This record gives sequence, C-alpha cells and structure tokens, in this order.
Amino acid sequence: MKYQNVFIESLGYCIPEEVITSDEIEARLAPTYKRLRLREGRLELMTGIRERRLFSPAILPSDKSIESCNRAIAASSIDASRIGALIHGSVCRDHLEPATACRVHCQVGLPDNCAVYDVSNACLGLLNGIVQVANMVELGQIEAGLVVGTEDSRQLLETTIDWLNAQESLTRSQVKLAVASLTIGSGSCAILLTNGQLSQTGNQLLSATMQTHTTHHQLCHSGRDGAAAEGMKPLMETDSERLMAEGIDAGESTFRQFLHDLDWLHEDVHKSFCHQVGGAHRKLMLERLGLNPENDFSTFQWLGNTGSVALPITLALGLESGHVVADENIALLGIGSGINCLMLAANWQTAQVLGDPAPQHAGVSGN
Repeated sequence: MKYQNVFIESLGYCIPEEVITSDEIEARLAPTYKRLRLREGRLELMTGIRERRLFSPAILPSDKSIESCNRAIAASSIDASRIGALIHGSVCRDHLEPATACRVHCQVGLPDNCAVYDVSNACLGLLNGIVQVANMVELGQIEAGLVVGTEDSRQLLETTIDWLNAQESLTRSQVKLAVASLTIGSGSCAILLTNGQLSQTGNQLLSATMQTHTTHHQLCHSGRDGAAAEGMKPLMETDSERLMAEGIDAGESTFRQFLHDLDWLHEDVHKSFCHQVGGAHRKLMLERLGLNPENDFSTFQWLGNTGSVALPITLALGLESGHVVADENIALLGIGSGINCLMLAANWQTAQVLGDPAPQHAGVSGN
C-alpha cells in the first residue's frame, strides 16, 4: 500500500513512574532460582533489559490512553473536531465490552460522527490502526484520525512470578517459556494522522507492507481468553528461541518486499525503529536486514517490551532526542506473534511530540 495524502502529524505518550528492575524480579524469584540452581543476573544478561515500568494498579488502560490522546492533540495544531476516527489498538483494554475506544472518545471530546472501535493484533495493534486510519484519510473519508493504546503489564508480570514460585516440579525448560513474560513493561502512546491539507509538519507516510506467517501462531499464546476466564490473572507461554528465529525470517522476507514496494535500496533507510523485544532480537534483526545499528533507536533497556506500544513510543522518544533530522526516511519495522509483520515508511520533517521526560539514567540511545 502506498500513500500520497497521509501525514503523521504528532505523537503523545505516557511513561509510568514505578520502576521494577530485572534484579528485583530475580530477588522475588529466589525460591525458583534456588530450586533450579539458576544464577542471578541471567534475566538482564539474556534480554538486555535492566528495568521496566508499571502503572498504578488503580488505573484503567483508557485512563492513560485518554492522556496520550490529549497530548497528541495538544502537540499539534489540529482541532479535535476535525478528527474522524479513533482506534484503540493495545492488547490491554478496560473490559470485554464495550470497546475501550468508547470511553477514550467520550473523555477526549471527539465529535459524534467519529468512527470508534478497538483493534487487537498482539504487538502490531497500533500499527494496524495506523494503516486503517491512513486508508480512511487517503480515500478522503476523514481529514484526521487518532490511534492509541496502553499496555498495562503489572498483572501478567505478577501472575508469572507467583506461578513460577508455586510450581515446585518446574524444570529449566519450562522456565524458559515464561521468560518473555518477565520482560514486559507498561506504556501508552497516541499517534495523530492527517491529510495534507491539515498537516503542518509534512511528515508523509509513504507506504505499508504486510506479510503473515501464521503457521507459527502457536509459538506465543495466553490461556483461553486468559483476561476473562482466569479472573484477570493471565499467563503467557512463549517459545522465545523459535519465535525469535521465525520472526526474524518473516521480518527479512517482509523487509525485502518493503524495499521493493518503495523502490528503495538499504541506504535509503536513514533511520529505523523496530519492535522492542530485547538485545539479542535487535542485533540479529538488524544484521539480517542489513541495517546499521547506529541508525536504529532502542528503548527496551529501560522500558522493557511494551507490546503494541513499544514501536510508537520508541519513535516518539527517538524524535524527541533528535535521532531523526529533516528530510530523512524512517522505517517502522513491526513484528508480532502470530506471526505477523507490518512495516511502514515515512519521510520525516518536523517532530511534534508531547509526553513525560525520559529519566536521565534511561540511557536512551541509537547505539
């Protein structure tokens, strides 16, 4: 899919204040580590994630999504009355029904003729939302649209720690299936897209390339509708090694098509932002795609894996840090369990971002 009249106008985001380090998680897993004779420090060593952040237990995902939307609108010069679609794209939502987007729409004060719904697709939900809004803008159905999501990792993290400590017959191989759940973090991000007539930035969305390798859908999954059926105590089972290998294969295939769709060479990708899984995944992915790590921006070291929010919030933080300069081509390279890939290209001009200041010790870096 190619676009002629779609622009990424602004982003708004929220970063939780509460920090939980990998060392703290391992301290809480002391019974499991002692039983299996596991060495402390392995969680950060394996993943490159030293800490992640958690929202207050009292918040609903919509609370932070509302805040992120308001910040995205405030960062732009677009009146909320011009917004014709709102998509809530995170895995986490307030209830099974109604759509979390309904409360966000109400509290942000968007117009009554605005399309409002949720999208769920693991770590690609917000990117899928961007494509859907972009298609509506390109077709002239709407002038502007918002995509937002909030991932709240606390319950999964707490449930995983409790479950690991309670399983006295657990083997090292079984522990591996839970490692991915120990890397997750919380965060929120909103993206405002407009047509060319409304845009004041000139940040043009150029294309979207999709591929799916669903023969590997079983490599990462929760229990049967875990959020509802298990009393809001979800558990995930992830074959991290195979998921990484198959995901990178899928990413490489999608990236070839991505370059072909744009008639680009590798050097036409000036800056990249990938889904934030961990250190090993980032290293192998960039190697396979032939991209320079110095041109890539990462946040997993201090935010962990924030699911569908990971890529857009990393884009927002990278823009704020000056990682992208005017007239550079950027690639947003999304890979989600399923396995699905979605890669977006944009030509960037001006950053309009509003969020929380990154902690000084966060070490946000393109290296």
